[in-house]
This record gives sequence, structure tokens and C-alpha cells, in this order.
Amino acid sequence: MQHYRNEWNVPMPYWVYILKCSDGSYYTGHTNDLEKRVAEHQSGEIPGYTSKRRPVRLVFCEEMKSRQDVFARERQIKGWSRKKKEALIKGDWNELSRLSKGTGYRD
Repeated sequence: MQHYRNEWNVPMPYWVYILKCSDGSYYTGHTNDLEKRVAEHQSGEIPGYTSKRRPVRLVFCEEMKSRQDVFARERQIKGWSRKKKEALIKGDWNELSRLSKGTGYRD
């Protein structure tokens, strides 16, 4: 099921995002309104992990076309090591590829 942004039936994008919290940790989430969601995390409106680690900073976002795609990407990123998330954030595709090769230990 698509969600639409306006009366012209333009499909709304979905976003997977990574926030860097004040304690240096990363939070991965998804939304269909990135600006609003980041503001909610920043203000503490969303209870839980980020509300206790403010301020937060958006360090990565990726647009997806469907809800299924964004859920799958969020789950994938949440399963990654810190090093792998940092390679994604930096756009270091060589490092991301190296870390994805399954070396038998978790980076």
C-alpha cells in the first residue's frame, strides 16, 4: 500500500536514517517524514533510546520507495557493527565491502 504526499497522488518516500547521539552511540530508524521525525527525536517527544541521549544529529539517510524496503533496510543496518555503520555514514564503499565479506568475526 502506497502513501501519497498530495492531491496529485505522488508517492511519499520512506526514509531509513541514522542519528548520532550525544553519548556517541548510533540510533537507526525509519519514517515517511524525515524532518518531522528528526525534530521529534531532538525534542525528546519520542520516548526511549534517543530521549535520554540528546542532542542527536542526523548523520545518514536513505530514501526508499516502499514500506517493505525501508523495514528491510532498517533491520539490515541495525544488525551491523559500529564500524560498518560508520563506513556507510562516511560513504566508504570499499570499507563497507570489506566489512561485508564475513571474516568470521564481528568488526
